[in-house]
Amino acid sequence: MPARYAEIARVLREGIMSATYPVGAHLPSEPELMRTFGAARGTVRQAVTLLAAEGLIGVRQGARRVVLRNERSQSFAELHSFAQWAHLHGYEIASRVHSQLRRPATEVDCRKLNLPADAQVLDVLRVRSLDGEPVLLERTVYPPFLADEIEQLPADCVSVTESLRARVGTIFAYGEHLIDAVAAGSTDARLLGVRRGSPLLRQRRTTTTPDGTPAEYSDDRYRPDSVTFSIRNSVGENPLHRLPLTPGTPR
Repeated sequence: MPARYAEIARVLREGIMSATYPVGAHLPSEPELMRTFGAARGTVRQAVTLLAAEGLIGVRQGARRVVLRNERSQSFAELHSFAQWAHLHGYEIASRVHSQLRRPATEVDCRKLNLPADAQVLDVLRVRSLDGEPVLLERTVYPPFLADEIEQLPADCVSVTESLRARVGTIFAYGEHLIDAVAAGSTDARLLGVRRGSPLLRQRRTTTTPDGTPAEYSDDRYRPDSVTFSIRNSVGENPLHRLPLTPGTPR
């Protein structure tokens, strides 16, 4: 069961997403929220702080909270899986495996996962849903040392990351993310409920264990109306880098 503040944040988030609180509008005051939810001031403030961290509202001392945006946002400040991020922010998440097979590793697989040319990998296509709507396709390739464990997970396993941590102690510690846009192919369009050729937000990610061993390589495709990515920086630190598209680079 989610914490009380997370449940309050979920209700307010739904109001923002549905335009009950449109962009530019004010949320109810703290006393109003306390009465509405029967919650303590500290609990209400935790809920509001969570929405502010998502970039949905602006928080200023002594002022009403203003709605800034009405899209879901995922930050790269910390390494969280999609399921961990969804649970953290109170979304209802579902997952199902559409296809799963072992196959010879491609040149890209070998390079990304540091595998020999004759290696076999496990290729998994998952459909992820938020609040009952399909929003993400994950095409994930796993190295041999994780293949058996992944195959034993139920088809509706919500968090592979947490399951692997609990089953075999595997921890995903570091991630590299490349972001661009692609057109939806036939499979993408059918599984995400969009038109073929529609733009999708793509994240290609490689995740490693604490000792640097590559644990997964994934091509994730989001419906553009479902999630945006949030990157905050300053003059002292900028984790976002622009990378040129090198001719011949696999997409």
